Amino acid sequence: MSNTNANQKKSNPLFEIVFNVFIPSFILMKLSGDDQLGSVWALVVALAFPLAYGGYELVRFKKFNFIALLGFVSVLLTGGIGLLQLDTKWLALKEALIPGLIGLAVLISSFTPYPVVKKMIFNDTILNLALIEEKLNERNQRQAFDRCLSTSNYLFASTFVFSSVMNYVLATWIVTSPAGTEAFNAELGKLTLISYPMIAIPCILMMLGIFYFVWRQIKAMTDLETEEIFQQQA
Repeated sequence: MSNTNANQKKSNPLFEIVFNVFIPSFILMKLSGDDQLGSVWALVVALAFPLAYGGYELVRFKKFNFIALLGFVSVLLTGGIGLLQLDTKWLALKEALIPGLIGLAVLISSFTPYPVVKKMIFNDTILNLALIEEKLNERNQRQAFDRCLSTSNYLFASTFVFSSVMNYVLATWIVTSPAGTEAFNAELGKLTLISYPMIAIPCILMMLGIFYFVWRQIKAMTDLETEEIFQQQA
């Protein structure tokens, strides 16, 4: 297999979840005792997994990814808060800050020619752009569809606002022990484990709803059938 084909491979979602969520959570919750790794080394080892995974992905795909960079910074901040034994309020603020920054970036993109939703959804990898553009122009729906994309981008930004608020609430509720202790590590592991289904899954459902909204608008504005809207995969 060529290097190009290898680089085009996508990450395995199951492996990603195991490496970034379950393994660090297990280490923090089960190996932080003084008779095991200890609170400091358990934190270091647990944080090494998402850091190593992020570095591997960067080397493998050789592409700059803003969200991946924020994830890297998030891990470093979490490690810093634990190792420096800062007040847990800083952890809650950090948990809210990362998705908040992503949401702000998505919102700002609404005022540029390249909104994030347009790049994610309205591209020729997913949609039959040439035919859709032709039909939009024929039916004089170009401006109406641009407004649809703007609305979708605002909705997409709101998913990160939701994540930011939920991150803060969960961190405040779950992590209450002093940083640098075994209890802090266990609570941090619990936070990592719980936040995935309670935050990631609702966000995915919200994004699927946005995709459905865009599809319905394209269908209504172009009068195309579903099989004509989407690219036909070999």
